[in-house]
Amino acid sequence: MKIAMVSEHASPLAALGGVDAGGQNVHVAELAAGLCRLGHEVTVYTRREDAQAPPTVRTEQGYRVIGVPAGPARVLPKDELLPHMGEFGEFLREQWRVDRPDVVHAHFWMSGLAALAAARPAGIPVVQTFHALGVVKRRHQGAADTSPADRIHLEQGIAEQADRIIATCTDEVFELARMGVPRSRTSVIPCGVRLEQFTPDGPSAAKSANHRMVSVGRLVPRKGFDTAITALTDLPDTELVLVGGPDDGAVAEDPEGKRLLALAGELGVRDRLHLVGQVPRTEVAPLLRSADVVVCTPWYEPFGITPLEAMACGVPVVAAAVGGLIDTVVDGVTGRLIPARAPAKLAAAVQDLCSTPGAAAQYGRAGLERVKARYSWDRIAADTVREYRRVAAAAARAQDSAPRGSRTLDATERRAGRSTG
Repeated sequence: MKIAMVSEHASPLAALGGVDAGGQNVHVAELAAGLCRLGHEVTVYTRREDAQAPPTVRTEQGYRVIGVPAGPARVLPKDELLPHMGEFGEFLREQWRVDRPDVVHAHFWMSGLAALAAARPAGIPVVQTFHALGVVKRRHQGAADTSPADRIHLEQGIAEQADRIIATCTDEVFELARMGVPRSRTSVIPCGVRLEQFTPDGPSAAKSANHRMVSVGRLVPRKGFDTAITALTDLPDTELVLVGGPDDGAVAEDPEGKRLLALAGELGVRDRLHLVGQVPRTEVAPLLRSADVVVCTPWYEPFGITPLEAMACGVPVVAAAVGGLIDTVVDGVTGRLIPARAPAKLAAAVQDLCSTPGAAAQYGRAGLERVKARYSWDRIAADTVREYRRVAAAAARAQDSAPRGSRTLDATERRAGRSTG
């Protein structure tokens, strides 16, 4: 199949750990690579952020990345991209007139706007993965939510008009159902893990304390790193390594990093908190292997790739029982699930695992077996292709039965036009 993936802000080529560069970037990159391994032709469209960058890049994995000229050729926060989605959609429309894909897979809601505006006039089926829903973000962040005001309204239209929605966890399916999306129009296909890179065997980073917790993610409040820092007060022989965002030397430039360091100072644990900043993907596995426990304590999490990578390294996980983490971490089998924002419970779970290495090792083995069985990117790619084939076949049947030349402008296209200009 010829597959177009649209990921307006999350480029598969981006360095991870920035404010808007995280799990979605990994998902798009690894899914595209997995699809190529299955023999499909994949092109990823992402917004061009550097005028000096080549307009098209062919990756080692075989997929193309096309930088879409939409808005200024510089880095912009993703919440400022909505006005440029009309231009993004026009570029896609022109591209697909001469290089028509069999199916379009949109990642994130703004990608869905651009993809639908370009694909529907041509009768190209669109699969949507939201990665996060505005209603959930608004619920958890309230006034701190910086999303465009129309996000929830526009997501509703995208959900109505997409040919298929691929959710990354069962919790998202429930949220979509509350939005009125029939269960029959959704499928759950999780994120995956690169099993050849994340393994129990291999180098391990050196520790500077008896025990180590590792957390990975963008330095944004919802990731809940303050919960892990607070837990250190009850874990006197344990250090915490945060991977992502700026390192100690550049933390003054980052508001969240500065807040976390200040909190650690107030609690008297600053000497046991290590911000290592953005690291190459090749260095993540050694850091995970160095952990006694990998902790994931967000307020909410649409999926969360870090627990899978930790489990693939044979390391037990303690995670907040939210979103996708409920699917991936099996409480009492591959790790522990605790309430969100509960530092005392986190400390107790970590202490229990550190003091019972036999149980920790058993969790690690179970986690490894789980990711091998369920979460390889090859399996994720194969499951995704089945959804692509389903919508492509349905689109072909609809095209054959439709009167020649008939087409009406649907609600999502009209909303996209008004909102993006």
